[in-house]
Amino acid sequence: MKQTNAQRAAMIDAGLNLIAQALSVYDSALRLAACNHRFQEMFNLPPELVQEGASFSDTIRFIAEQGDYGPIDDIDMFVQQRVDQARAFVPHYVERQRANGKVISIEGAPLPQGGWVTVYTDISRTKRVEELLRAKSEELSDQVLSYTEELSATNRNLAATIKTLEETQRQLTQIEARTRLTTEMMPAHIAHVDHEGYYTFTNGRLSYVFPGRSADVLGRHIADALGPAAYARISPHLAAAYQGDSPVFEFTEDQDSRRLRVALTPDDAGGVFILSMDVTEETQARVALQQARKREIAAQMTSGLAHDFSNLLTIILGMQTKLAPMDLPTGASELVEGTLSAARRGGRLLDRMAEMTSHRGLRPEATDLHALLAELKILATPSLPQGVGLSVLDNTGSDPYLLDAGRLQDALLNLILNARDACGLSGQITVAAHLVGQTWIEFSVGDTGPGFSPQALNNALNPFYTTKGQEGSGLGLSMVYDMVKSAGGDIRIGNTVSGAMVTLRLPYRVAPLAVGGIALLVEDSDALRATYRPLLMDLGYSVLEATSADEAVALLADVEGIALILSDIRLEGSATGVDLCHRLGDGAPPVVLMTSLPPSDPHHQAALAAAPLLQKPFERSQLAALLHQEAPHE
Repeated sequence: MKQTNAQRAAMIDAGLNLIAQALSVYDSALRLAACNHRFQEMFNLPPELVQEGASFSDTIRFIAEQGDYGPIDDIDMFVQQRVDQARAFVPHYVERQRANGKVISIEGAPLPQGGWVTVYTDISRTKRVEELLRAKSEELSDQVLSYTEELSATNRNLAATIKTLEETQRQLTQIEARTRLTTEMMPAHIAHVDHEGYYTFTNGRLSYVFPGRSADVLGRHIADALGPAAYARISPHLAAAYQGDSPVFEFTEDQDSRRLRVALTPDDAGGVFILSMDVTEETQARVALQQARKREIAAQMTSGLAHDFSNLLTIILGMQTKLAPMDLPTGASELVEGTLSAARRGGRLLDRMAEMTSHRGLRPEATDLHALLAELKILATPSLPQGVGLSVLDNTGSDPYLLDAGRLQDALLNLILNARDACGLSGQITVAAHLVGQTWIEFSVGDTGPGFSPQALNNALNPFYTTKGQEGSGLGLSMVYDMVKSAGGDIRIGNTVSGAMVTLRLPYRVAPLAVGGIALLVEDSDALRATYRPLLMDLGYSVLEATSADEAVALLADVEGIALILSDIRLEGSATGVDLCHRLGDGAPPVVLMTSLPPSDPHHQAALAAAPLLQKPFERSQLAALLHQEAPHE
């Protein structure tokens, strides 16, 4: 049965009162924290001086006024001296004779939290035995007796010192255990290597940051623990740390293509402290934020220009339309038609620019990649010449992934059509998709055409650059680039032995699978909770509601069977929906965040790295798609 604080305090008091010695504990403010009855009895203290919070100076003054310290000329100065000694307290052992003739030993030791504990022992009997020994033992010389007394006092002093050291050792052991537990809980690898590169400390999290490595590296050399490839990335910076520098650097780990950040700090003994973290999600969020800012700047620059050009094109189209039915000289009709064609092409170009710079963000949903790639082949094949083949190699997993299926398919179709134009009337186009660990989903589109020229490799991703002359807008690859970067991914273009290759990498995100049950709705707006509650109920959930992260955590601890958490980013109190994600432990239900914040807001970017994100306002079908669940028909 769990004890209450009152029961525990009563047991401690009873135990202290059974001790034969007097005991007192004063805190760093010189106020009484605890004592036993023997302390009151030994010094005949009044009740107010043995109550919690009693002043040390008042207690010393009372004892001195009772004559326990002998005659004192200036009582105020005496008390002040004792208080000053207490404020600079150090472990000590002393013996003194009281006014009543009894001899006591005083043994004190400081506490790690401040203040001290003192034990008072009546050693009058021991002293009488020593005096009797001196009086009765005529055969012992005064020098031997003196040595015996000194040895006895020394032994008592030594025993007090040993107790202090044992208590200090116990406290250090507790501090070390707490420190190790703290480091082991951190989502990073914390370690120390000596001047030769051998691990002398590790928090056992190496395998968390470097997948596939053993966590048991104590005593091993860092090169053996990390492997040749990773050590080759780190060794130049490690050499700099041995020279006294404190480098902080990032690199992409080869095995799963995770982005890692490493900080090296030299110590005074010639070794190096190492802090390494997986910053893949942070990097993806940073890339997405940078692309959102670029889109915002581009929108600001182009919106005004597009408006003016649209007006000019409207005027040109209107004038040419009026010219067309007129009786014009020979050859003028062709000029009018050419002008109309150019104006219409300019209109289409403005539409593409508006699409690129619009505020339409990604709409991730649970996507079956097998179905998407199969549909991609069906859509792309009719647009290819008879002599151009299309192969789709699908090596993705069976899980549904969080992707903007529409924009991804548009991007892949765009790359296939570019490859078609490069191949001409004959050739082969290959689309491949596979997983890179649990970090990326990689798509590549290769062809057997002539490949990218050096100029195209340098400019292919720049807006309006095209190798197709009047037939191209120069915005195709730019739109693919925008989609990939908005998702926090990466794009690479290059040549192979057989032609050109464009590779897209999108963050690996497995979609939460809707299984019904209880949904926890975390939203501080009454009106919005009333809106989202029936939406969740339509999808087969029973709904619990909370307005803050603290309330949500409490419900998760008390209620079993919660299958889904739908939370706003901004909540009641200081904690956000992102904080709620970070508080959840292993085995927690899947979380879907929602927000009306713009993509440029830091909270929006932090949410992208923490959980699937829905942009408000959203409909039932969008949430159902995110949960990989068919929305009920109307």
